[in-house]
Amino acid sequence: MRKSFDDLTIVDDFMFCSVMQDPALCKKLLSIVLADTIGTITKLQYQTTFEKGSSKCIRLDVWAGDDSGTLYDIEMQTTDQKNLAKRLRYYQSAIDVSTLTKGSDYNDLPDTFIIFFCPFDYVNARLPMYTFKTMCAQNAHLQLPDGTTKVILNSEAADKEKNPELKAFLEYMNGKKSKNAFVSELEQRIAEIKDNDQRRHDYMIMTAFEAD
Repeated sequence: MRKSFDDLTIVDDFMFCSVMQDPALCKKLLSIVLADTIGTITKLQYQTTFEKGSSKCIRLDVWAGDDSGTLYDIEMQTTDQKNLAKRLRYYQSAIDVSTLTKGSDYNDLPDTFIIFFCPFDYVNARLPMYTFKTMCAQNAHLQLPDGTTKVILNSEAADKEKNPELKAFLEYMNGKKSKNAFVSELEQRIAEIKDNDQRRHDYMIMTAFEAD
């Protein structure tokens, strides 16, 4: 059963997507995860659906792009469905197909980051963050420059995170509030959303539709 609107937190899809529609908050979160490598956010959408022919469609939580052309898919995944690795693979293929038009060169594919925030340890190695790139099996120092990066955040290991900003956010996912400036901004934004009658109505419509 869906939570009531007033009980939603940052780990609930609806609230996470609503909060991340603020370009400043979205950029701050990306900067915390990716170590300040983010340009100016020029595109920001939520619940974006990609579908092609009879292929399985995907719906991205938060879909962002910056002024360098880099694309970011940001997902909040609360349930471990034991398929995250294959899901990342499929998301990457769907994003690539959707961004490369007929007649384009493969070099026109943009750099992409797919980021999953999880309150569970999918990789089961007790790390707070796992970053995956395409590496050479014979020489780990060789990286295939395909422009793809996949990141899985694990809030279960928040206590092991060295970056205080990221640690505070992972702890916030676990329900622990703090005096961290970014967490305070998120709290304020969530309070504003919960005080917005239109957003409350949107949530009610969405839950009714899903129930049907």
